[in-house]
Amino acid sequence: MIDIRTKKQINIEIGEQIKCARESIRFTQEQLAELVEVSPQYISDLERGVVGISISTLKRVCIALNVSSDRILFGTADRLPQDLSDKLHFLSEEQHRFLREINSRMVDLILTERFRRTWND
Repeated sequence: MIDIRTKKQINIEIGEQIKCARESIRFTQEQLAELVEVSPQYISDLERGVVGISISTLKRVCIALNVSSDRILFGTADRLPQDLSDKLHFLSEEQHRFLREINSRMVDLILTERFRRTWND
């Protein structure tokens, strides 16, 4: 059984991580509340550890702040994953579009260079 003091400490730690992530992207509590579809008072209470967070709200907070749940729950920085597919998970849709454009141009350059070498051989 989890005692109230432990639960309160967990709420405080999670709240601190949310506040840190929010401030790092210069969001106000009101902006975050709007994106997460909760009241600004709830965000304030959450950041101070007065209330806990549900899984569904945690998910919306992570999406709004573009952070992993590990960072919020465990206070770990978003370590860069080793595999490319893991890294892609952390990118926004706009970042995905940008990366696709870069990749497309790189492939075009590689194919053009390969074509030139083949043609000149």
